[in-house]
Amino acid sequence: MPDESPDQKQVRWLPLESNPDVMNSFLHNLGLPSKWAVTDVYGLDPEMLAMVPQPVSAVLLLYPLTEKAVTASADEDAKIQAEGQVQSPKVYFMRQTIGNACGTVALMHALANNKEMLQLESGPLAEFFSRTAQQTPEERAAALQLFQQLEAAHEAAGHQGQTEAPSRHDRLDTHFIAFVHVDGHLYELDGRRPAPVNHGPTSQGSLLPDAAKVVKSFMERDPTEVNFSVLALASAQ
Repeated sequence: MPDESPDQKQVRWLPLESNPDVMNSFLHNLGLPSKWAVTDVYGLDPEMLAMVPQPVSAVLLLYPLTEKAVTASADEDAKIQAEGQVQSPKVYFMRQTIGNACGTVALMHALANNKEMLQLESGPLAEFFSRTAQQTPEERAAALQLFQQLEAAHEAAGHQGQTEAPSRHDRLDTHFIAFVHVDGHLYELDGRRPAPVNHGPTSQGSLLPDAAKVVKSFMERDPTEVNFSVLALASAQ
């Protein structure tokens, strides 16, 4: 299953490795203050979650794009379309129309929905979020394709890490998404899907355990899969 939305498959980037060092270099070069950093989440039980630095502004999940996972997302999207859901107008959401860019889109979702908390420095990302604030998810996706500074930074980050970078033409079978807290609710932000998914009430303080419950549900529907990786955008101080 390719990790881009099915409506466009032309533009492709090198994928980001699920590696905090790579992601932090990428984000800090683009304006994330050094007091924030991506860190590994080594387990989903309370004891392991307690080891993650606080506060946590977003949770990132890398999961296998299996047939079960794709079907579950499609069923959930159909239910939302039929029944509706609460969605805050403050949620910043963008579609992913660039192949292999799911890691960058997930990180952008994490940052864009926490601008006040993170206090992004002046730079390409802050400028992009400001310029696209009133755009539709599709317009933001189109703007990302023209965002040369970010593409260059993504390209450089794609060559970092502990494993050899795959070809940009490879179709990955894993996918990054983000979980954020906006207006008292936990939102799953996945650029392959038509809209954010509201997973119910949360708070900034309970974001990590609440997101962990949703991540467990991803794992339970594919119990034989092991290619899951959980990260948090958290305090580095």
